[in-house]
Amino acid sequence: MKFVVACDSFKGCMSSVQVCRCIRSGIQSANESHTVYEFPMCDGGEGTAEIFRNIYHGDTSTAQVLDAYGKAIEVTYGIVPEQNMAIMEVANCIGLNMVEREKRNPMIANSRGVGLLLKDAVAKGYKKILLGIGGTSTTDGGMGMLQELGLHFFDASHRRLRAGIYSLGQVDYIDKRHFVDWNDVEILIAVDVKNHLLGKQGSAYTFGKQKGLYPTQLEAVDQAMRHYRDKIYEFFHVDINQYEGSGSSGGIGAVLTGLLHAKMVPGIQLCMQEYHLEDVIAQSDIVITGEGQSDHQTLYGKVPYGVGQLAKRHGKPVFCLSGALGIGYMDLYDAGFAGVFSSADRAMDFMTALKTGPQKLENLAYSITKTIDAIAKMK
Repeated sequence: MKFVVACDSFKGCMSSVQVCRCIRSGIQSANESHTVYEFPMCDGGEGTAEIFRNIYHGDTSTAQVLDAYGKAIEVTYGIVPEQNMAIMEVANCIGLNMVEREKRNPMIANSRGVGLLLKDAVAKGYKKILLGIGGTSTTDGGMGMLQELGLHFFDASHRRLRAGIYSLGQVDYIDKRHFVDWNDVEILIAVDVKNHLLGKQGSAYTFGKQKGLYPTQLEAVDQAMRHYRDKIYEFFHVDINQYEGSGSSGGIGAVLTGLLHAKMVPGIQLCMQEYHLEDVIAQSDIVITGEGQSDHQTLYGKVPYGVGQLAKRHGKPVFCLSGALGIGYMDLYDAGFAGVFSSADRAMDFMTALKTGPQKLENLAYSITKTIDAIAKMK
């Protein structure tokens, strides 16, 4: 049989390349006659730049930027000189996984580093930028990024504001005289969610808690973001809440789309398109996908859902092998999955999961393959 293995990374544990390799090993240990096609996937979050750099056979460049708390760091991003393209992801400079959970302070975390990263690519002459914006630690509405791109924000007392959640509700005036003129720069944003910026399904309410906000802060942050949206509209005559995916990365995609005419596309769709994945799935027998944790958010633009929809379209059984299963994972069965499994066979701490995860995933792929083979023999 022909197996297609198209998986996202297991965040903090295994890259998508490693995940696919473990599953392939499990399949072929169970039955070496099976053919396995591996497609390391991404959806706009962690690993996006590396995946697309490999797809385009690109090279790398480096930039001096700031992390979410103002610390100077050096980051690497992909380049494809023959296409005049830079490939980068915000998680490399302001990623949530860069900050230990107990040290996260979302009220002051900001996106200045993203602005510096974009400026570096443009200064080097790249006119097309592919930007993955998932996995950030910030909810500053992209204010820090915009400051690095030339905007200045002031409160009612004419004091210049520093980027961060604290400042969103204080914006009274925006000085745009020095804003970058990038009419000849094409920015394509790979997003991993469909949420809008504001409201109960928006940036603060949906992603605030994982970034360190307390439940009691969510309404106030959403209201501050609403004020910020209103001021952007006042000075630029564009509603940054209107775009699907505007809630991703704390508003970074929203302001890039509204103010710099960037285009947001589902990262998983872009990845599948570049791989010509649908054509491969159409010729396969079994499809296996997976991610670090599958839950209610999986159906909102994540890798397993995108891969699952292609498999469903062509009548191929699709299995989801994830590191963990959270609330709402059973909805994947209603979306057409033949099986949804966790490689964690018991409760364990993170370090144990990190050490044993690859072998447990390989074992799970082995067991599922044996089951598939046994059923096939009964027909």
